[in-house]
Amino acid sequence: MPAPGQGDRSESAAGPDTRSAAKFHRYPFYAPRFWHGMRPLAWLGLLRQGGFRIHPSRWTHLIGVSFATPWNTVLAGIQWALFSRTLAKAELHGPPVFIVGHWRSGTTLLHELMVLDERYSSPSTFQCFAPHHFLVSEWFFRRFLGWLIPGKRPMDNMSAGWERPQEDEFALLNLGLPSPYRRIAFPRQPPIDLDYLDFKNVAEEDVRHWLQTLREFMLAVSTATGRPLVIKSPTHTGRLAQLAAAFPDARFIHVTRDPRSLFPSTLRLWTSLSENQGMQPPGDPEAGAPALSPEKEYVIECLRRMYDSFHAVRGDIDPNRIVDIRYEDLAADPVATLQTVYRSLRLSDFESVRPVIEAWAHTEHRAYQTNRHRLSESDEAAIRTAWKDYFETYGYASDASS
Repeated sequence: MPAPGQGDRSESAAGPDTRSAAKFHRYPFYAPRFWHGMRPLAWLGLLRQGGFRIHPSRWTHLIGVSFATPWNTVLAGIQWALFSRTLAKAELHGPPVFIVGHWRSGTTLLHELMVLDERYSSPSTFQCFAPHHFLVSEWFFRRFLGWLIPGKRPMDNMSAGWERPQEDEFALLNLGLPSPYRRIAFPRQPPIDLDYLDFKNVAEEDVRHWLQTLREFMLAVSTATGRPLVIKSPTHTGRLAQLAAAFPDARFIHVTRDPRSLFPSTLRLWTSLSENQGMQPPGDPEAGAPALSPEKEYVIECLRRMYDSFHAVRGDIDPNRIVDIRYEDLAADPVATLQTVYRSLRLSDFESVRPVIEAWAHTEHRAYQTNRHRLSESDEAAIRTAWKDYFETYGYASDASS
């Protein structure tokens, strides 16, 4: 199950369109889709939201998910019978750390770096895939069904697997909460749940329910890991105010990246996710067309919503609770950047984990092969206008930025 948050360490270059030079990695037909982790009512609600407009090429998805969802209810009942008392008494093992920032900004890279520190933990891919029952089922899938997950994510060269850290947004999606990620299932339909990027126009009761569901999921993960959690979802960027109030001891790491890389990489991301996860094939992105395609307009609108909300409250957050870093710095010197994060947020001692981070930087980081993207002049002009505040606030307004 691929994740959408990672900056792909790609390099942006001027060119005729926004198509990546790299091809998508193969995602096998038998590999699980996001929706396999839903219970029947959530699955039915997703299909209804899409008007049941399922393309014939995706009927195998429909059959597979429809067969799987009742089993999620059965396993959820077993987990409740075995763990309901434990979960009722569960507590978080220390303040959570939230990683926020736009998709493809490097949030997954930072996430995986943070969990190299064994004093922290994170929701795993399986826990987000099966939030109803992972306490009773994760051991089986990890031991016997690891082959279901391809070794690489479709959209980049990051490793995949049940045990890898994952976005909690997928857990919330499978638990039946509204989420912009529901659009992935029906990419040819108008976007939905965009108000859940910033909670604008969402009723207070619904926001409280959303926060309570998130807390319950985090408590279940904390029960499994017994360590403080590092939580990462780009969708949380515009929810800063609500998360800071609901988790008063939480820390926040905000990652930014040159928008000229973010834009084409995010287009590639949504195309990849829709191609592999959708109940319909994605539409033609119309790359390089003078007028913006719906896909491009969607990417532009999401960042605008997220950062209008983020910037409105960023200055109200205690400076000891939040730190801003740039992807370019993280990729160039992950050790120094992580040290800055630990020091700024007063996390645990960095020196004890420094050797692990340095070893990673000299092996996996050095060996990683990046995707390359091209950004047309018309697209750059469009995002420079629409994302002007982002360009200027984070120092990307100059053509010299990279």
